[in-house]
This record gives sequence, structure tokens and C-alpha cells, in this order.
Amino acid sequence: MEVGQRITAEVTAVDPDEGQLLLSTAATEDPELWMFLKGLELGEILSGTVAAIESFGGFVALDDGPPHPVFPGVGFITFPELSWRRFIDASDVVEVGQRVSCEFLQFDTWDGEARLSLRALGPDPFATFADETEVGQTLRGRVLKLVPFGAFVQVADEVVGLVHLSELALTPVESPEQVVQLDDQVSVVVKAIDVERRRLTLSRRRA
Repeated sequence: MEVGQRITAEVTAVDPDEGQLLLSTAATEDPELWMFLKGLELGEILSGTVAAIESFGGFVALDDGPPHPVFPGVGFITFPELSWRRFIDASDVVEVGQRVSCEFLQFDTWDGEARLSLRALGPDPFATFADETEVGQTLRGRVLKLVPFGAFVQVADEVVGLVHLSELALTPVESPEQVVQLDDQVSVVVKAIDVERRRLTLSRRRA
């Protein structure tokens, strides 16, 4: 697309505060694709085959959807929506040709694709942990990472909490290395659980 080029597009949103219109040429370039995407409902479960894997996620060729004119698939799973667990590459979670079922999150009108979530259909380990754990409870965990302001301790599968520097010992310390090392097994007390932000605050000195 070039400056001065004439186009035909569909208005997808109006921003009166900014005095702007959001347009999409997908409606005119591929009306079949546009109608399919507009017919999807938030939370709908879609099935398909992983068509390509990129560093930023994976494309999915949807069973009931038309082919995409540009991308390998109409559906796309962004990197964070692939899995609840930690992983380095998208290929650690899915592979080309794999059958998947995902939750529909959003109609991306700019790229003309369905944004999907694979992890939404699996149990959230943090939510499960929060349901089974109470503030004030003592847990055992492994020191996973040291940072200037404290230490991150893994207390359950895929659940990591922060022990702030001030909560590492009964007496003040200047760095976490003064009292703990990587892979140390430590006892900690749960100070706070923020389910919405998926944050766990721990204390070693209280244990």
C-alpha cells in the first residue's frame, strides 16, 4: 500500500475523541474470510491444524474456516497464549501438523485473523494453587532466581513467588546471596496471593 493509493475498506471502529476511523481492507479483498471472522463469538472453541510455527506464536488452519490470503492459517496463537507452563520456543508446545482446539479471543481486523488461546482450555496452575493455599501457610520451595531486590522461589509446579529482600532474614541483608543460593530448599510463609495479577508474595523470615 502506498501514500496516495485509492482503496476500498470497511470501517471497523470509530474513535470520536481522537477523530479517527479504523479501517480494514480485508472485507473488500476477501469477503469470505471477513464474514467468517465476523461470525465468530468470544469464547467459542475452534479446532484446526498447526500450519506454521514462528518465534512469536503459531498459525492454525481452522477446520471450518477459509484459507488466509497471506498467512499459513486463519487462526493465530500468540506466544503467551500457547501454554501456562514456562517454555523457550513455540515448538516446545506445538508442532506443525498437530491437531489443536483453542478458544477464540479476538477478531484481529488489521491482519484478518482469529486470535486464539491454547492455554485457555487447560487448567491454570496458579488458580489451582490459589484455591488450595491460604495466606499464612508455610510451604517448602526451591530458590529459582536471585535478583537485587530478593529471590524467586518455586513452591509448586509452575508457581513461583517473590521473597522480597526485607523478608529474606530476621536481620537486614544487602543482597539475597548473603542468605540463600540458587537451588536451595527453603521454608516460606505465604504473605499474599493476587489471582488477578498472578502474583505470589512470600516471606522467609516469618518461617
